[in-house]
Amino acid sequence: MTRKDRIAEPWGTRTPYGPGEEWPVRVDTHLDEGLAPEGVDRWVQTASILHSNGDALDIAVKDGRIAGVRGRAGDRVNHGRLGPKDLYGWQANNSADRLTKPLVREGGKLVETDWDTAMSRIVKRTNELLAEQGSSAIGFYTTGQLFAEEYYTLGVVAHGGLGTNHVDGNTRLCTATAAAALKESFGCDGQPGSYTDVDHADVIALYGHNMAETQTVLWARVLDRLAGANPPKIVCVDPRSTPVARAATVHLAPRPGTNVALMNGLLHEIIANGWVDSDYIEAHTVGYDELTMRVQEYPPDVVARICDVPEEKIRDAARIIGQAERLLSTVLQGFYQSNQATAASVQVNNINIIRGMLGKPGCGILQMNGQPTAQNTRECGGDGDLPGFRNWSNDEHVKDLARVWNVDPMEIPHYSPPTHVMQMMRYVEDGSIRMLWVSGTNPAVSLPELARVRSILEQDRLFLVVQDIFLSETAQLADVVLPAATWGEKTGTFTNVDRTVHLSEKAVDPPGEAKPDLDIFIDYARRLDLKDKDGGPLVKWHDPESAFEAWKECTRGRPCDYTGLSYGKLRGGSGIQWPCNEENPEGTERIYVDGKFWSRPEYCESYGRDLVTGAPLEPAEYKALNPEGKAVIKAAGYLPPHEVPSRDYPLQLTTGRTLYHFHTRTKTARAPELQAAAPEVWVEMSAADAEAYGIAEGDLAEITTPRGSVRAQVRISGIRDGVLFLPFHYGYWDNDGGHAPDGAGRAANELTITDWDAASKQPIFKTAAARLKKIASGDRPSSAPTTTGSAPVAPIGYETAGSHNAGVDEDVRTTSGGGTR
Repeated sequence: MTRKDRIAEPWGTRTPYGPGEEWPVRVDTHLDEGLAPEGVDRWVQTASILHSNGDALDIAVKDGRIAGVRGRAGDRVNHGRLGPKDLYGWQANNSADRLTKPLVREGGKLVETDWDTAMSRIVKRTNELLAEQGSSAIGFYTTGQLFAEEYYTLGVVAHGGLGTNHVDGNTRLCTATAAAALKESFGCDGQPGSYTDVDHADVIALYGHNMAETQTVLWARVLDRLAGANPPKIVCVDPRSTPVARAATVHLAPRPGTNVALMNGLLHEIIANGWVDSDYIEAHTVGYDELTMRVQEYPPDVVARICDVPEEKIRDAARIIGQAERLLSTVLQGFYQSNQATAASVQVNNINIIRGMLGKPGCGILQMNGQPTAQNTRECGGDGDLPGFRNWSNDEHVKDLARVWNVDPMEIPHYSPPTHVMQMMRYVEDGSIRMLWVSGTNPAVSLPELARVRSILEQDRLFLVVQDIFLSETAQLADVVLPAATWGEKTGTFTNVDRTVHLSEKAVDPPGEAKPDLDIFIDYARRLDLKDKDGGPLVKWHDPESAFEAWKECTRGRPCDYTGLSYGKLRGGSGIQWPCNEENPEGTERIYVDGKFWSRPEYCESYGRDLVTGAPLEPAEYKALNPEGKAVIKAAGYLPPHEVPSRDYPLQLTTGRTLYHFHTRTKTARAPELQAAAPEVWVEMSAADAEAYGIAEGDLAEITTPRGSVRAQVRISGIRDGVLFLPFHYGYWDNDGGHAPDGAGRAANELTITDWDAASKQPIFKTAAARLKKIASGDRPSSAPTTTGSAPVAPIGYETAGSHNAGVDEDVRTTSGGGTR
């Protein structure tokens, strides 16, 4: 047993292992100061909720409160390990400023009320709008942090009951491109990779994916492979010198917005050198000839000029990837939130496809998620997709869903694709959406061009409902605020990026009158008296387990088949990967084995889109392209970003995350260890740029784009020249978790552009043109973390560390208890 400060050492103690070996167990435990494990009243099963990795853990309950956590040794995802947000984030549950009663707006102010009054106002306004305008007046914008049972219920209410097409999640900001890229290549969502591929891969390529900060436990798995025998080679694509970049065999730092050109350069070299599996291509793919023609335009010397990376590094990276025997590719926001997001992510798929590296140990693709239950929004219909990966454009799929819900197919809106959030904001702006229900997310900080977003949400003609656990920046603008229960205070399931389903049990009661989101949605359906076509209640379930059983039936026969799962089966052991059914009773570790895809025209979730215009393919077009259901190789040419540097705005601004915070800090700002590790916004710039601008570490600078300005202390980091980085977590909350006045100038999204990818509709946060000027000399270094991608290039006199109570017990075990189902 060792004890470590896991703020200072986020990834913990190394447990080296070699290729094909099982990852050793290390159980991490952190409890309230003075509480010993034997003093815990009970331990309750759950998994992580402040990032997307799906780390399994147990909640320590003491005197009716959450008092700590420990990792679950037997779980396939983490083998007992926990990351900093797992270890300390639970402290936010106990924050004194939790919402405990419903609020309604009276005389311009939010005042406390009872549930009946709050829900009656919502139902009254719903019925008024349905009578005046119809379902097009109502929109729902949800989160990536609810449970599958809650997303499914919301989807049933919105699509099957109200008949609105305006449903999306904030997963649009982080994971929409993952889904879009998988649909383009394989006709369906669902990840063709498993975390256990890390155990076997000899090359791991990370494209715009700072795994060290976004999925810390998965990065610990990679670090343990790097510390063991025959370590994998790492290829990193990122404009910053992240921990991943510092561990990489080859680090490519392209100019933001040029990812498609870079990918085409890698594909050019792989094809030109014959590093392809011709038999696999012939048997299992369509579209290869078009790809070979397209990438001929992108030899390394051309790509080097577009991307501003050394030509030899492009060749080196292509050689490593092209000669890999077991290639794992991962992708995240550096591609998803940038120019040509879907096109670039599809090219990552193309590499694994033409190399025949799918469905085998060590050979996979993880188009990563950014949020813990992002996968569930896509599966269950919480982001607007049809539940069970059904195809909006396939009438038989709509009929099948209508059968499951017992409604008329014409009551399910399928006349056009679901409305993405950026378009929903436009509809609110022009007055056609008049009621917006926001649950578990904070668009007043997280959406681009915040001045515009605030003006939209503040409109008197908009009836805004916010369902959350704290009075967020968005909640302060609402007409009705509903206090919700959160993780540890309710029961449900959620699924991570490698399709592992976990059960999260209720450990403690929510504060005051707060209710689970599931209960709120069911109550809304009951008050609206939503019926099926036989006059029975549309929502027939009453609690989490009965909702799960209904969701299981909806998945029967679909790719994300849950029918072999149950709460009982998920209790006590490991999470289980879907599809889990009669054919695969213990779950499915890898999909697309032997070139068997879910892309048949009659079965696929999507017929695909044009990667430039976003125009959907017609069913007949797709059937002609891919009649046998093979993998689709889609080529793409490079197009410059819509906003490029100029004389007035000579720099490029990119935004992103830090290891210690989650999204808009609604929770993590209230977890003392996490907040202290990254208390204030900062801006990163390179040493060369800092010298050119006459700026030193810690100076106060103003960053300006055509949309606004933000002031932040400067961290001189390893970012590439010409690029600035701002973490997007900081809104108008002050450093003590209280509310600071508007105009605090800390939100990165004051600066980002209203623009989105044509295919995935994901906003573009990473290619704004910007300028910077020094405002004042600093009297101290920036408080940006020193342990992460924001590490300073020179010593600054301190290192990020936790308090005296940051110690975590690490129990390293010589034999593994973690199963790989």
